[in-house]
Amino acid sequence: MTDTSILTIAVAQYACADNAETNLATAERYIAEAGAAGARLVLLPELHNTPYFCRREDPAMFDYAEPVPGPSSRRLAAAAKNAGVVVVASLFERRAAGIYHNTAVVLDSDGSLAGRYRKMHIPDDPAYYEKYYFTPGDLGFTPIDTQVGRLGVLVCWDQWYPEAARLMALAGAELLIYPSAIGWDDADDDAEQARQLAAWQGVQRGHAIANHLPVVTSNRVGVEGGPNAEIRFWGHSFVFGPQGETLAEAGTDGALVTAELDLHRSETLRRIWPFFRDRRIDAFGELTRRFRD
Repeated sequence: MTDTSILTIAVAQYACADNAETNLATAERYIAEAGAAGARLVLLPELHNTPYFCRREDPAMFDYAEPVPGPSSRRLAAAAKNAGVVVVASLFERRAAGIYHNTAVVLDSDGSLAGRYRKMHIPDDPAYYEKYYFTPGDLGFTPIDTQVGRLGVLVCWDQWYPEAARLMALAGAELLIYPSAIGWDDADDDAEQARQLAAWQGVQRGHAIANHLPVVTSNRVGVEGGPNAEIRFWGHSFVFGPQGETLAEAGTDGALVTAELDLHRSETLRRIWPFFRDRRIDAFGELTRRFRD
């Protein structure tokens, strides 16, 4: 008898080309490989259809955007159905003229659009000029129901905010999912690069532990951009268990990594370490303030 609490997942990590057709074909190949490997859920990197165009501000880049549902979501939905897997994809959504979102779409294993999440936290840093392109999300922190469970889908910069992970957990998410595009500036020395990578993984390990939920994160690899706007995407996509344990991790090259998640462990852990029971919700009101002056 199959244990329905065990979910095999796959994380696809790869470099993204300048050509959307090439990138879609790569995504389709990884989706097919994930299904063949027995996975029931596959996560793709952030904005995988395109190069990471947010390295500079250029109105021509809005041409990359497309509606959802649209050509890419329908094509990826067909790949999800063919492979019998749930796919979390990351697209540049054109909602209307002048309104664009960094959107994760969830395509169920029957090819239907299960839902979408629009990135809530939008960075504006050197070589990551996302505020120029993306309107902040307006769908809230709402898990998406699929044939493999309730997915707490967030996107990249959301990784640094424990509030986002907690709100997904409070709404019943069974795992936290983060498509990502993050990398180094080669001007940083080896020690600084190591600290950045450790911080990126460390904060997400904390989300897993504090919420007793698995965390699944994908990242791009490869070098994109030119002088003053070059990013070396560091890869290291991973799957953490609900105690922060590493279940799978990629290196710095293209890879498809898989892991098995026991979705019953979250309840077991919450009975032993009842963080949710002991939250002092009566004393947290000031969390909605920008700063306590």
